[in-house]
Amino acid sequence: MNLEARTMHRVTVRLIPFLMLCYFIAYLDRVNVGFAALQMNAALDLSTSAFGFGAGVFFLAYFFFEVPSNLLLERFGARRWIARIMFSWGILAGAMAFIPNIASFTGMSPAHVFYGLRILLGIAEAGFFPGIIFLLTLWFPAAYRGRVVGYFMAAIPLSTVIGGPISGALLSLDGRGGLGGWQWLYLIEALPAVLLSFVVLLYLTDKPADARWLSSDERDWLLARQKQEREHREAVRHFSVKEALINPRVLAIALIYFGANATNYGLSFFLPQIVKSFGLSNLQTGFVTSLPYIVGLISMIVWGRHSDRHLERRWHVAIALFVAAGGIAAAAGLDNPVQKMIALSIAGFGIFGCLPVIWTLPAAFLSGAAAAGGIAAVNSLGNLAGFFGPFAMGWIKDSTGGFGAGLLCLSGAGLIGMAAVLLLHHDSSLETAHGNPHARSPGEAGVARG
Repeated sequence: MNLEARTMHRVTVRLIPFLMLCYFIAYLDRVNVGFAALQMNAALDLSTSAFGFGAGVFFLAYFFFEVPSNLLLERFGARRWIARIMFSWGILAGAMAFIPNIASFTGMSPAHVFYGLRILLGIAEAGFFPGIIFLLTLWFPAAYRGRVVGYFMAAIPLSTVIGGPISGALLSLDGRGGLGGWQWLYLIEALPAVLLSFVVLLYLTDKPADARWLSSDERDWLLARQKQEREHREAVRHFSVKEALINPRVLAIALIYFGANATNYGLSFFLPQIVKSFGLSNLQTGFVTSLPYIVGLISMIVWGRHSDRHLERRWHVAIALFVAAGGIAAAAGLDNPVQKMIALSIAGFGIFGCLPVIWTLPAAFLSGAAAAGGIAAVNSLGNLAGFFGPFAMGWIKDSTGGFGAGLLCLSGAGLIGMAAVLLLHHDSSLETAHGNPHARSPGEAGVARG
């Protein structure tokens, strides 16, 4: 194994499994509200549109605090800032279990307590995902980013593949200790975030220069390679943080991410309710809900590696978004549960396959603090879909009595994202050290084939 392959293998093994675990917990705490809703909506007397608003308002808070949080991460280091994020969101995620108690103590309605805690959770978690994406740009040269972001983001579908059945099973604790099953779900699934926050402080390394677990030749190679790529990007154009935040390409990527996230979150928050309507138990709902995410888990890894191998980004995103939109639209017109789940599983390939490739786009032309700000801007603007998607789904469901029209709305958002990426200018030569998109070292080619 040559120096490059050995270095990247060691960095991947050290960082990716741990970061996947952190994001698994983060995403589970973010979307387990969809499973809690199977009992919580009745317990708190929430309509479908009120639930959709509460599920999505998380992302409004996320929007306002995302960029400042990521700039603070770049200043203070990922290790301390991510530990802070995980601890605070773990506490607030657990507090969701006590909505009735807080409502009784404050005199507020349960619905308003639900909204308030979701807002605070969004503030607490702001900066986590773009912070990790920024951290990965510090550790992985451009030719590796599609696959490593895919490995990291595989925690999204994995959180439902594993967490779905667990969440369904936790609902069966209904009545134990005087708590509802949905309350046990929030409490138990919040605990790992609090515990992992202390592990982050001990385990994570901010940047390659601090990596004592790399040998000196491995560390020197990685620092030199990253410096070479950074100088090549900045020789073409060096962006300040302000320029990155208002750059048309950054805003276009945010629109692409908005379309992708609308399909993702609109479906994630309501899929348990759609599946439950088939007449299944809570546990069965958990298992069936995981099917599109199993397909998505595979697509994230396979599609990200394929994009890296060919160093092609635009069409990989566009094709995936087309598949996502087509699958969701097909599901809207199907009543048969088996056919509907097949269509949603096809959609899962596109929904999750596009996500890691999207994050190679801003990292191709931004670096340093501009990359931290630009990536956070893409994430915060794109995650506004996390509000509009669930809110639209809930409002349409209450208005029409079914999920079909809402699914068509999500499909349309995916098509908007597809159109945006096809219009985007992307120079793949900026993803290499020397400006030749086809020039790869033997180590890179070996990892790509692997």
